[in-house]
Amino acid sequence: MEYTILKLSQMAGVSTRTLRHYDSIGLLKPLRTNSSGYRIYGQKEIALLQQILFYRELGFGLDEIRSIVLSPGFDNLTALQEHRKKLKQERERLDILISTVDKTIDSVTGRKTMTDRDKFEGFKKDLVAANEEKYGKEIREKYGDETIEKSNQQMLKLTKEEYDRLEELSRLIHKTLKEAYETKDPSGEKAQETAHLHREWLTLSWGHYNKEAHKGLGDMYVADDRFKAYYDKEQDGLAEFLRDAIHVYTADLKDE
Repeated sequence: MEYTILKLSQMAGVSTRTLRHYDSIGLLKPLRTNSSGYRIYGQKEIALLQQILFYRELGFGLDEIRSIVLSPGFDNLTALQEHRKKLKQERERLDILISTVDKTIDSVTGRKTMTDRDKFEGFKKDLVAANEEKYGKEIREKYGDETIEKSNQQMLKLTKEEYDRLEELSRLIHKTLKEAYETKDPSGEKAQETAHLHREWLTLSWGHYNKEAHKGLGDMYVADDRFKAYYDKEQDGLAEFLRDAIHVYTADLKDE
């Protein structure tokens, strides 16, 4: 079947303005334009729109979606299988949080008691699941399944105090990194303070410290676009500066 832009808009739940925008940026071209000047969409365009909406729901930007779906090697079935995997992971993540909320409600209403550890268990599991979903493939390829599984277990064993310290370290790293960047000196005192805080964060996250792993993680912050975007979201250049600071820091350490 073929659909006019209005019919497709109504069926897919997106506005005609959105479809026209997708056309203008080369993301979703209509099959043809009829004699009246209306855009007409066929089955291939329907399948492509579905993929676009899936990726949009998963948080991808339009430029990123376009580079994926219009690449020569794009496969519709493989993409659908990946969508299913990611959606299942998201469902598991939400189930963990729902379970924690339910237990908390039972505790507040007096039906059941809840330990302090239980109150934070869901957040730790959520953090592990979110990291696996976003970065799991890359870090497993770099460090191996055994290392990452141990890291995940370490995260789940954290006490409330350790978990709070991990959160505090994340804030401190971002704060000192921005301050250090102003000096433009990755070997300076503030930059090395940042690298040391990052070492503490890594040790608490992984349960051990290894300077080569620390250095390798700094390299990944620049090599992987998602890590780079995480640090550069407030200011361009922060990821590279952190990598350089870590390189200086680890160069001065004995093998560990």
